[in-house]
Amino acid sequence: MGRGAEGLVLVINSGSSSIKYQLLDPESSVVAAYGTVERIGEDDGAIEHHAHGETTVRCRPIADHTTGLRLVFDMFSATGRDLVREDVRAVGHRVVHGGEVFYRPTLIDDSVVDAISELSALAPLHNPANVAGIESARELLPGVPQVAVFDTAFFHSLPDAAKTYAIDAELAAAHGIRKYGFHGTSHEYVSGRAAALLGRDPAELNQIVFHLGNGASASAIRGGRPIDTSMGLTPLEGLVMGTRPGDLDPGIVPHLARSARLDIDQIDALLNRDSGIKGLSGVNDFRELQRLIDGGDRTARLAYDVYIHRLRRYLGAYLVELGGVDAITFTAGVGENSPQVRADALANLARFGIEVDQTANTANDRGARHISPPEAPVAVLVVPTNEELAIARAAHRVVAETT
Repeated sequence: MGRGAEGLVLVINSGSSSIKYQLLDPESSVVAAYGTVERIGEDDGAIEHHAHGETTVRCRPIADHTTGLRLVFDMFSATGRDLVREDVRAVGHRVVHGGEVFYRPTLIDDSVVDAISELSALAPLHNPANVAGIESARELLPGVPQVAVFDTAFFHSLPDAAKTYAIDAELAAAHGIRKYGFHGTSHEYVSGRAAALLGRDPAELNQIVFHLGNGASASAIRGGRPIDTSMGLTPLEGLVMGTRPGDLDPGIVPHLARSARLDIDQIDALLNRDSGIKGLSGVNDFRELQRLIDGGDRTARLAYDVYIHRLRRYLGAYLVELGGVDAITFTAGVGENSPQVRADALANLARFGIEVDQTANTANDRGARHISPPEAPVAVLVVPTNEELAIARAAHRVVAETT
């Protein structure tokens, strides 16, 4: 077995009805295989597995996460790699909410699993699925160290003024109510890559990072550490997202309960699954939204305008909080692939040193790159996120430190 195989890490991201996975070498960044299990718990489940330059798809009912992960292992075996017999160095798990308990990558044991489960009240759509993936992986690879990497960890040490909500202090303390922030693995990775792209020490930089996918978040980073972020106690706060509204007058919740006769579960479903771009336009895929806009759909146009308005509002707030910015970086599905969003989010800001070069912005380039004019005081960047690599490196580091 070569050095690369000895250092392989399996990264697992378990969602409520899906499992995303990668097998990669954290030192070389080489991905040996990756794939997605979709529609877990439904009759039309499927797995799509990529290895050796080929894609294999299988469709079948997938009852639960253990069944899904067994299918992943079967797919590896069918494409020439036995995960049970190979020397997989570690398994790294993305866990959405670490609460106040977890703020660094953590070696998993029974007590850690229990603690993650107890935090499900703060992330009911995410942590239970994360636990299901962890338990399945521990069953299938009982001798392999498993490491939890938390989405909230990067934002654990936000300044008190940024993380504190202005509600009854005792009630907040009793129920863990504070701003936690999410997408932290991505914000940390991307801000580090942005500094490297600029040839600068992160400690010297003020940065704003926009992670724009179906879920979306922004962060203000000073000297390599975040001072603010848009998501809060849950991933509902902040920017407008695919199915989530972002910032919302809290009075809307009791108003819906009284006026529309919705119970708390119906309101929770509305805010998590049927709001945001989808609530305004009927679609949550940005490509479909753009097609509707191109066809003259006014509701789609409004959804887009609301989305951009919120981006610009956070940009302005973070410019003031930081006292100026050296770099603004876009990442994730929309951030990396929508030149229009990037251009509109930063339009007419030349007086603040912020400009977008149209040619660079629309170039067909998938790598990390500048999209601002060379002479612009503020660097505007596109940096592809790589949460899997960040998780793999964190897991590899934890295992190296504990063995």
